[in-house]
Amino acid sequence: MSPVLEVSDLNVSFGDVHAVRGVSYSVRPGEVLGIVGESGSGKSVTSAAVMGLLPPGARVTGSVRLHGQELIGASERMLTSFRGKTMSMVFQDPLSALTPVYRVGDQIAEAVRVHQRVSKETALVKAIELLELVGIPHPVERALAFPHEFSGGMRQRVVIAMAIANDPDVIICDEPTTALDVTIQAQVLEVLKKAQEKTGAAIIMITHDLGVVAGFADRVLVMYAGRPVEVGDVDDIYYRMRMPYTVGLLASIPRVDRSGRQPLAPIEGNPPSPAALPPGCPFAPRCPMRVEACDEGEPPLFEVGTGHRAACIRWEDVHPHHPGKHAAPSRRELVVRGERTVLEVRDLVKDFPLLKGAVFKRRVGTVHAVAGVGFDIRHGETLGLVGESGSGKTTTLTQILELAAPQQGRIVVLGHDTARLTGAQRTEIRRDMQVVFQDPLASLDPRMTVHDILAEPLRTHGVAPGRRIGELLALVGLDASHAARYPQDFSGGQRQRICIARALALEPQLLVLDEPVSALDVSIQAGVINLLDSLKARLGLSYLFVAHDLAVVRYIADRVAVMYLGRIAEIGQVDAVYDAPAHPYTQALLSAIPLPDPVRERSRERILLEGDLPSPANPPTGCRFRTRCPKFRAELTDAERRLCVDVEPEVRPLGDDQGAACHYAARREVV
Repeated sequence: MSPVLEVSDLNVSFGDVHAVRGVSYSVRPGEVLGIVGESGSGKSVTSAAVMGLLPPGARVTGSVRLHGQELIGASERMLTSFRGKTMSMVFQDPLSALTPVYRVGDQIAEAVRVHQRVSKETALVKAIELLELVGIPHPVERALAFPHEFSGGMRQRVVIAMAIANDPDVIICDEPTTALDVTIQAQVLEVLKKAQEKTGAAIIMITHDLGVVAGFADRVLVMYAGRPVEVGDVDDIYYRMRMPYTVGLLASIPRVDRSGRQPLAPIEGNPPSPAALPPGCPFAPRCPMRVEACDEGEPPLFEVGTGHRAACIRWEDVHPHHPGKHAAPSRRELVVRGERTVLEVRDLVKDFPLLKGAVFKRRVGTVHAVAGVGFDIRHGETLGLVGESGSGKTTTLTQILELAAPQQGRIVVLGHDTARLTGAQRTEIRRDMQVVFQDPLASLDPRMTVHDILAEPLRTHGVAPGRRIGELLALVGLDASHAARYPQDFSGGQRQRICIARALALEPQLLVLDEPVSALDVSIQAGVINLLDSLKARLGLSYLFVAHDLAVVRYIADRVAVMYLGRIAEIGQVDAVYDAPAHPYTQALLSAIPLPDPVRERSRERILLEGDLPSPANPPTGCRFRTRCPKFRAELTDAERRLCVDVEPEVRPLGDDQGAACHYAARREVV
């Protein structure tokens, strides 16, 4: 079949900054092209140029042909006739893509009526059919709701419904699953597959998640510094890569299907600025295979196989490898738990009042954010706390960090019960328990130099900074000269290293890490993970590591606790839980994580959860997971279901160090 969309030598510049340089690709009906690369590589700018959505100051050259019709230089009227009909787009943030003051059904109906001559009633019926197609329950009622009344996953389904409303030939998806939990991500990808089957459209999937691309795409285009550096079939890119950058991206990914403690292999350095590209190959300053010839000129895309091209003069020396099948993962040593407990949480409960009214507020309910959580962390141990958004992870973290008497339950930090702390004891514990937050830029004062940022906790506790600043920077892999700079002068990974250095300034015993790598590119993330792992061994630290990325948690944690709707669903030694999870929720979480291995991804069986997390203001009776539990729906008898409805399960032991809060827990391999 002839291509439905052809992009040739596309260039985009903003003044003197060349954001996209010579991008070329084509997609045929029913084909999925994955475009991957680090932040700043030009992926999103390329898609915006194809759609004609760039700001007026952008200069675009090259060719974009849709069914043979040239779009570069076309009038706005012509582009409007194509957008939403022949070619549509699914944006990264669905809340920004939807108008907050219009009902969801009306917005989908509007997308229909713009391109089809139908009545309002017919368009609304079509909107309801589309909501049902993308898996939104009770579509008639939900069509009357506003965007803020939907969860993130449901909003993304609405945007997909709008994108397929007019049976387009091309759907461009710009990071459609980035902000979603892994279970919701699996649902959205399933919806996209269903939408493609219905419309027969070609899909361009722009993402930084190489696992998503492995199981979803037919061909892959890898971008770096605004241009393609490797393109080919998905199996070629993952198993027979010929570009060192592609090798580095894949080697940086922590794998949920691998145990062991081998360090990840991050790509050294940071991507170049589009305004100051190095001479020759843009990747040369970070490339482990660099030779003098790499600086002489930017390499073209060499033909390295059938339909496979790579921009590297040494492509024949790049050694491809199979990412999973032939690499025997080493088993980690079973961690012997230390005698001293640095953190103990028992039966922790935290409720928030649900208020109504603008002036005279009245209580209309209670949000049960945490409902009886319990775990402990021993000296030198890392506990990973995982679960979907709304499961209570952050509230649990906040209760620990407050060092105050909990609403119910008991928190013991470094041997001190937080309900009985004096002011002096609280100050002393804050010295020994430090926190690293998710967003390093938001947690660093932009008006302070790095020296002042690192000196602040030392001065607060009466310690002279002295040579300690240089020692801290060296500890996290930064140069002493960086002390005179400001946070905005650093990359995201470097800023996170500064946050870690600040947390280590007072030589704490316990580090609380709240999603410390979730905002970083995969190559930068690998360096920070390696740093945290080495610091733990060198300094004898204990970590409470909160994350939604279960692959990262498997790499860094010794034990893992899985939370669901304010309760612990499963807890235990990390390899025991990952190799054979016993709770149906843990099984669904692990099965939903995409693997950067096309062969395994195509053969895996997903456990898809229906719907979203129930409201913590009105949790189900008995087992909180039963409303979404596949086992409850398909495997249990009526009598067995009655137990799930009436009795809330407690965590019961299943092995040496594994327990699950399920009446019918059964260990099962899912990864």
